[in-house]
Amino acid sequence: MLNSHCSPASPVSLESLTEAHEPLIALAGQPNMGKSTLFNLLTGLNQHVGNWPGKTVERREGRFHLSRSDARLVDLPGTYSLTANSPEEVISREFILREKPDVVIAVVSAANLERSLYLVSELAAIQAPVVVALNMMDVAEQEGIRVDAHVLAAALGVPVVPMTASRAKGVQDLLDQVERVLDGTCVPQPNAPEVRADHQQVLQQIESLTAPFIPEPYLCAWIALKLLEGDAQVAEMIQAAMPGQSWAAVQDILRSHDDAFMAVASGRYEWIGRMIRSAMTRPKLGQVGITERIDRWSAHPVWGLFILAGILGAVFALTFSIGSPIQAWLDEKVVTGLGALVSEGLAEAPFWLRGILVDGVIGGVGSVLTFLPILVIFFGAFAVLEDVGYMARAAYVMDNFMHIMGLHGKSFLPLFLGFGCNVPAIMGTRVIDSWPARLLTILIAPLVPCTARMAVVAFIAPAFFGRSAGLVTWGLIMLSLLLLVVMGTLLNWIVFKGQRSAFIMEMPLYHAPNLRTVGLLVWQRSLSFIKKAGTIILLISLVVWVLSFLPGGQIETSYLARIGQFLEPVGKWMGLDWRLTVSLLTSFPAKENAIATLGVLFGSTAETGLAAALAAAYSTATALAFLVVSILFIPCIATVAVTRQETGSWGWTLLSMGMLLGLSIGAGVLVYHAAVWIGV
Repeated sequence: MLNSHCSPASPVSLESLTEAHEPLIALAGQPNMGKSTLFNLLTGLNQHVGNWPGKTVERREGRFHLSRSDARLVDLPGTYSLTANSPEEVISREFILREKPDVVIAVVSAANLERSLYLVSELAAIQAPVVVALNMMDVAEQEGIRVDAHVLAAALGVPVVPMTASRAKGVQDLLDQVERVLDGTCVPQPNAPEVRADHQQVLQQIESLTAPFIPEPYLCAWIALKLLEGDAQVAEMIQAAMPGQSWAAVQDILRSHDDAFMAVASGRYEWIGRMIRSAMTRPKLGQVGITERIDRWSAHPVWGLFILAGILGAVFALTFSIGSPIQAWLDEKVVTGLGALVSEGLAEAPFWLRGILVDGVIGGVGSVLTFLPILVIFFGAFAVLEDVGYMARAAYVMDNFMHIMGLHGKSFLPLFLGFGCNVPAIMGTRVIDSWPARLLTILIAPLVPCTARMAVVAFIAPAFFGRSAGLVTWGLIMLSLLLLVVMGTLLNWIVFKGQRSAFIMEMPLYHAPNLRTVGLLVWQRSLSFIKKAGTIILLISLVVWVLSFLPGGQIETSYLARIGQFLEPVGKWMGLDWRLTVSLLTSFPAKENAIATLGVLFGSTAETGLAAALAAAYSTATALAFLVVSILFIPCIATVAVTRQETGSWGWTLLSMGMLLGLSIGAGVLVYHAAVWIGV
């Protein structure tokens, strides 16, 4: 049902509107409001992901169909406000002010209305053409909360559309309302909040002083509010635009009212209270919602840890019980069979051409592509955990554990992302307020085994350990996490002198996962992996094959063998020959290259599949040492690059690489000799 509150206006034909330009729609909202679900629902596969110009913050943009036109949809970064406390907040507000989207869809949660309306209060202050998407109506209902969208729309002065994006319920009503705003039959008139009464005169004084110097496209009243809030970026901009004497007068006012930011925030929260007073009905006193009942176990300081360990164990068990057999079948039947077929078909072709295609492309890239079933399970499992709201609980129960390293639970979130990929894990450290804590998290993040490393483990472990592969993998992960704690503790005490920081974190309400959102996330990450296999891994595979062929056509006397034999003395400490040592070296551009390289080197002999060829060539002790080194080795080049980017220092980056290199070699040596000693 449509719930709108608009001022009448002369209608404008949507066709004539789109003749001038394609409608631009901005999607704004705080984290955990269901914004990504709505974006994926509207755009489907018609979206692309990149970075904002000059920023490392993710930019998502797509297209969707209205009834009579197409529209661009820009998913603004999730942000709690429009104050310059983070790059995400600056990006969101500058986009709205400068690009002037035709409609701003503000996604709020009906189950957490007080908090999510704070961003709407800021959008109202800049008079943005807002349509409120009142999402998660189902979650609000299960928590005993009722929201009357008609009443809320009347209070806000903008259209309010109740919806449940996870079920695609109310989405068409939202699009109908957007079209009404676009064609001019509805003109939102946001009811903007006011600063607290005791500071209204102060606000007027600042407005009068700054009004002649406000640059386009900023509003005078909004600039004055931001100065009262202490927004450093706005202050710097206005200082540059104003004469020194006028700016000094503004500073005098601000200094004499250094509590003004509280007056602004109080005004907004009073406004929120008025907006929801008649629109929202809360559960009766003593009524316990589903989220609270689940959190009694999942957020428990003891049982929560067992639940987290059980969830991780279930993910890895699922991977090996389902993904590994499919991967082994693809390796043995598809890759090996295709290689034999191509080799037979090119029997009369030059040896180098047959070698490039069979050993370089099929043996290298083909072996890597067999990882895909394993990665799909990983991606899907972690996407579901994130979508249902469990990740925040995982961070909460890990808080005490993280304090051992001088960190807090918020650091667990980017570290947990590392199970997918270390690059977003390091970029995700921006949620950590303390710079020492953020830097420490960046340094230890590569010790979390990413899916690329796990895929290498999942390829090799079953060949050597059979049914015990899951247990061996669990042990490797535990070893990596144990070293993460040890190194984090040592770095904290040696480098950061035992500093600690407080932990404040939002707990979203539980809700059913949206299968479309999960599916799109799995699709995007899988497609990214396939693109990597078709580009960088293909290139490395071809380079490895050429180096293994030149100068005389024999691997044993090739340039690659010479490189491996030069490094082999170090590898022998861990029981590795030159082929395994070279595969570690080539894993630096991308971890999957370790298997691609082995696929090239064993391509001509792996008649029953690469995994079987490796099992026949090496001892169990060597395999175990190789797995230990692989999971702890220097991260891929993309992770190194983002470490340099986020720390702004080659010193910290080289420290991270040196630490991981030393750990991997040391652990490999110890594990190999221990395995030989006990007769593994």
